[in-house]
Amino acid sequence: MIKVEGLNKTFKVHKKEPGLAGSAKALFKRNYIVKNALEDINLNLDEGEIIGLLGANGAGKTTLIKILSGIIHSSSGNVNIMGHNPWDRHNDYRKSMSVIMGQKAQLWWDLPPMDGFLLLKEIYQIHHKDFYESIEHLSEILNVKEQLNIQVRKLSLGERMKVELIAALLHKPKIIFLDEPTIGLDISAQKTVRKFIKEYRKEYNPTMILTSHYMDDIEELCPRIAILRAGQKVFDGDLSNLHNQYAKNKLLKAHVKNEEDLQKLSTQFPSELGTIELAKNEISISSPRAKVMDAARYLLNNADIIDLNIKEEEISNIVEKIMMKSGDKVE
Repeated sequence: MIKVEGLNKTFKVHKKEPGLAGSAKALFKRNYIVKNALEDINLNLDEGEIIGLLGANGAGKTTLIKILSGIIHSSSGNVNIMGHNPWDRHNDYRKSMSVIMGQKAQLWWDLPPMDGFLLLKEIYQIHHKDFYESIEHLSEILNVKEQLNIQVRKLSLGERMKVELIAALLHKPKIIFLDEPTIGLDISAQKTVRKFIKEYRKEYNPTMILTSHYMDDIEELCPRIAILRAGQKVFDGDLSNLHNQYAKNKLLKAHVKNEEDLQKLSTQFPSELGTIELAKNEISISSPRAKVMDAARYLLNNADIIDLNIKEEEISNIVEKIMMKSGDKVE
């Protein structure tokens, strides 16, 4: 369905010269540096698959989305999506895909959403019956029926995102690119959007690529993720494999009944079983995966434990560690 081989994208960036003399010099002759936005990216997606694309700001996520959707050209490499080269911009391809960007709108600010939908109906040549059935179905799921005839600029951010989703899905695309669809939304609106995406996938089975800085989006929607770092793909696989490959420790938390036991553990807990932190009557231990059961056994044998919990390290922490290896920072 989607096959990307050896994809590269470079940009020429103006190198600013310091001071007034540098600004004057730039009027006549500018110096440029070449930035590699994407380097040797390979990616394969089957029909109906969804992948979460992660990376710090500037890692190349949006650049990749723009290339796959045909907005910009690559510098080199091959892309084949349902037999199409995206930047050839054939109508057959454009009718079968959709791009949803949380920071950019396609509906006109001063018109109600319904007017924008009618324009899209003509652009995509959607049959009259299919159009109104889609409007009815999608607006009911997203609970925005009452907002369809209100100017877009008068809608809340969450309502605008919902009508933007409807606009992008009216023609029932087979390929959907979601670039931070929940950015800026409150928790309730984020949950609504995620629930909608899950229900839409179940009904229509499109192939999706989702980028987001919210790990809740990724963990709830994407069993597979790819991580970009400085334009390079550094991980591609299941979330479970991410733990096995990058998380060396597990987290163990226990509530201790007696203050005396807590103090004893703080001084006598074996360092080879992990590092220990104390907070009131709670003890937290970051233990090597192979030693976590030994650490749990030591606690049970040497303290009066009320409850004990062992869990994997947070996905967000693992991803941040991967991206920080080259100095990137999650924002």
